[in-house]
Amino acid sequence: MKILIIEDEENAAKRLIKLINNNLDNAEILAVLDSVEESVKWFENNTHPELIFLDIQLSDGLSFNIFKKVKVDSSIIFTTAYDEYTLKAFEVNSIDYLLKPINENKLSNSLKKHQTLKEKFSSASPIDSAKLIEILTAKKSYKTRFLVNKGNSLEVVDINNIAYFFSQDKYVTIITNDNKNYLIKDSLEKVEQDIEPELMYRINRQFLISVKSIDKIHHHFNYKLKIDLKPKSELEAIVSRTKVNDFKKWVSIA
Repeated sequence: MKILIIEDEENAAKRLIKLINNNLDNAEILAVLDSVEESVKWFENNTHPELIFLDIQLSDGLSFNIFKKVKVDSSIIFTTAYDEYTLKAFEVNSIDYLLKPINENKLSNSLKKHQTLKEKFSSASPIDSAKLIEILTAKKSYKTRFLVNKGNSLEVVDINNIAYFFSQDKYVTIITNDNKNYLIKDSLEKVEQDIEPELMYRINRQFLISVKSIDKIHHHFNYKLKIDLKPKSELEAIVSRTKVNDFKKWVSIA
């Protein structure tokens, strides 16, 4: 199977190639491209592949802009850090997607889905890039405060007063800038979906942090990063290797 990868993070691309080869005996990676401009030129000068793994946010803009400039008939699996709530809308366009960091079992299922669609249909469905851009840029309503229990009373905690959330033993705790803490019932996944992405970042399974909570950033072993949080946390706050590049981008724009 001839496959094209469009991904601007080198480590993410290398991992994706490894997972593809683990699940396909006949995979042929034609190229790895990292921008809209480079991709358009490639499509204009090469036979299109059967399948494309496509990141949404590239170094020079949304990847959907590729389809505004060149007609692409390939099947597409998106690889992205966009939250699942937003990407549910993609299902109406018959497009599959994988959330980063990519899970190998989910990648395997996506490849099986592609094969099933290939057997049923002779060509890929056309991509409505304008509709997809509309979906991703639509203004979503995010939570700006949390109603929490404190003893026998209720308190309102404003999002701007939250340093970070951490999850431990199935409980999620809010830590405020002035080092108060509140247990909440929502999962960390639910909290992450409810908060504006520019305000908080999920560095790993346990921590969702604000940029204001970052005291120092250290290089850690195996290409990870270690964050000194303020207020201090008893748990180590480690940015997983697969999220390092995305985290750096978030810190730069947050």
